[in-house]
Amino acid sequence: MPVKVLLNEKNELRLRIIGESHTALQMLRERLNSSKSVEYANYFPGHPELDDPEFYIRTTGKKSTEKVLKELVTGLGKEFASINL
Repeated sequence: MPVKVLLNEKNELRLRIIGESHTALQMLRERLNSSKSVEYANYFPGHPELDDPEFYIRTTGKKSTEKVLKELVTGLGKEFASINL
């Protein structure tokens, strides 16, 4: 999933996530908002045929947004890797 960084300042991160659907973004938003290190996380889909969604994260400042996001994505990857069908 290609990601373009639009803003990376202090405790805020705004990303454009290219070609991603609501399913993955909703999961990220839910998990980030349940983290004690995150003050606010949300995504903005824009126009479905013209815009790639943007994702916004604001942390409490105790951890960097990059670190919080990477930890969450790593944890999700491990959860999905352990699925047995």
